Amino acid sequence: MASDDPYQTLGVSRTADAEEIRKAFRRIAKANHPDLNPGDAAAEARFKAANAAHDLLSDPAKRARFDRGEIDASGQEVPPRGYYRDHAEADQGARYRGTGAGADPFGGMGGGWGGAGGGAGLDPEDLEEILGMFRGGGMDTAPRRGRDARYRLAVDFLDAVNGATRRLNLPDGRDLDVRIPPGLEDGQVLRLRGRGGPGLQGGPDGDALIEVEVRPHPFYARDGRDLRMELPVTLSEAVLGARIPVPTPRGEVMLTIPPRSDAGTQMRLRGRGVAAAGGSPAGDLIVTLRLVLGTVDDRLAEFLRGWKPENPTDPRGEMRRRA
Repeated sequence: MASDDPYQTLGVSRTADAEEIRKAFRRIAKANHPDLNPGDAAAEARFKAANAAHDLLSDPAKRARFDRGEIDASGQEVPPRGYYRDHAEADQGARYRGTGAGADPFGGMGGGWGGAGGGAGLDPEDLEEILGMFRGGGMDTAPRRGRDARYRLAVDFLDAVNGATRRLNLPDGRDLDVRIPPGLEDGQVLRLRGRGGPGLQGGPDGDALIEVEVRPHPFYARDGRDLRMELPVTLSEAVLGARIPVPTPRGEVMLTIPPRSDAGTQMRLRGRGVAAAGGSPAGDLIVTLRLVLGTVDDRLAEFLRGWKPENPTDPRGEMRRRA
């Protein structure tokens, strides 16, 4: 006889999440499906009960109402106190007509498994997996590949540029070590073969498909296989020239700033951009100079007041001409 508690029927706790409920139902359905157990009334009853329990617990609204005691395990409204005392005859008539609390909770599923009602409550993919073994009038023992599993993984910008190995924690508690190839782009999908759902009848396991989200970087921006960044320089470094350290994705290098470099000047560090797999050359790091005055002391201000360039330029002349 089926339990009045759908949690007990599926063998899960009241705190079970949707995936635990789904897995418990699939396990019972595969073991007790009528096509696997012809003539076994007990197996058929267990399948029906599991199907009804899954139908209730997989619907968040129904599950919440059951947990609050508003509906019973068959999904029927729980009558207020005194209902059965005051309405015994009406309820008995309803049971006879198949419309009351004692009606078949499976919606007519017990009258044969070839009709549309036989799959009520089953996820379409689960139904396909369970019944796919019986196509062609008999049990199909041909190997069947497991289903692919899909996940998302966020990685740091430099891991995507240089390549790395990162661990992905799965919902079921398992871990996957994911190799991030050099040059990975945001939104790219990695395939880990054989790390998805288990195969059937000796078939191969499915794959794990991992969509990668690349986190932004505070000062690098990607441009294909090149990287771009702004490099702050002082007035003295821009006017007189200098050798200054520049951080790159694969270590610090020294960059020579030519004398009299203007703000916005671009310089290219070859091979310091996005790494490439298979021996291909890496991209470049394109550096744009950004002038930073910093602290202006009295001597510099006094010098500028008396300084008159021999060939003065108008930095806003082009703007006025185009206005």
